[in-house]
Amino acid sequence: MKRFKVSVLTLLTVGMLASCSDDDTAIAPVNEEEVITTVTASFSPVGGGSVVTLTSRDLDGDGPQAPVVTVSGNFAANTVYNGAITFTNEMVNPAEDITAEIFAEGDHHQIFYQQNGLGTFSYTDEDEDGNPIGLTVAYTTAAIPANGTLTLTLVHHPEKTAAGVAEGNIANAGGSTDAQVSFPVIVQ
Repeated sequence: MKRFKVSVLTLLTVGMLASCSDDDTAIAPVNEEEVITTVTASFSPVGGGSVVTLTSRDLDGDGPQAPVVTVSGNFAANTVYNGAITFTNEMVNPAEDITAEIFAEGDHHQIFYQQNGLGTFSYTDEDEDGNPIGLTVAYTTAAIPANGTLTLTLVHHPEKTAAGVAEGNIANAGGSTDAQVSFPVIVQ
């Protein structure tokens, strides 16, 4: 019986030592994507006037309901606006503002402003490497009345040094889309 106990203890010890190894690799923590339910872009005309606010709210996330998109008014032609965009998760209480995290991780994010004939967008913020983020922009509206769609796209891990990306061209950005919303816009 003594010999049996010693044998069992020996097998258990050898088994435990064999299960330990020096080739264990550290598992990198997963940086989960944030849930973004609401995108709000506010444009204030330089020199005063009515602020134009664009909001897309999708409170069921990937659920069956379409986002609720609102535009508070029309843009004035041939006018410069200071724009600021925020990202929020309203699926939690209290709502979580994700904008500061996007800014802090600015070298991993860029917002693209896609449109045709509505004017021009210029980045007014930058990450630690001097590349644009897009949380703030200067928007110069078209000189003549126009209407169209303004699409805002938040890209995670864009290739910021690729051709045209720093100027807002999404074609060479790569990366993955964290959020994309489209707004009907009128310049009058």
